[in-house]
Amino acid sequence: MIANLVQIAAEEEQNPLMPPGPELLVGTIAFAIVFFFFWKKLLPNINKVLEERRAAIEGGIEEAETMKVEAQSVLEQYKAQLAEARHEAARLRQEAQEQGAALIAEMRAEGQRQREEIVAAGHAQIEADRKAAASALRQDVGKLATDLAGKLVGESLEDHARQSRVIDRFLDELEEKAEAGR
Repeated sequence: MIANLVQIAAEEEQNPLMPPGPELLVGTIAFAIVFFFFWKKLLPNINKVLEERRAAIEGGIEEAETMKVEAQSVLEQYKAQLAEARHEAARLRQEAQEQGAALIAEMRAEGQRQREEIVAAGHAQIEADRKAAASALRQDVGKLATDLAGKLVGESLEDHARQSRVIDRFLDELEEKAEAGR
């Protein structure tokens, strides 16, 4: 028991932070073996994975930048196409307005021409009706004048040629007097 107590007392005198010599030697050798293993085998694999990851991230960033530039280019193209389409739509709208105005002007001119044709046809019809009425009136007046003259003279004026000459002369004199009175 005393030996045990001496041993315990000897252990108490040792620094608890400083391990015994043989244990320190075994620990150092074990640490060196583990360190060598990590340094030769594990560290290159870790560095390789980290390098691959860094390359993938940088490649992703470069690809994202490339895609951003490409997207910006496509956006500019779409904006240009949209502006061109708007310009084309405005041009087509302007053309349609011009064509509409030209069509309206053409239709007005056609309507005016047709109106003038109708008025001219109406005037021609009126003139034809006036001539027909004048001719019918001339015949009626001639007949009445012949009858009246026959009653005044007391003889019959049935001779058709003579009757026409008398009627024409009488009506011509009436027309000359009417024109002189205007």
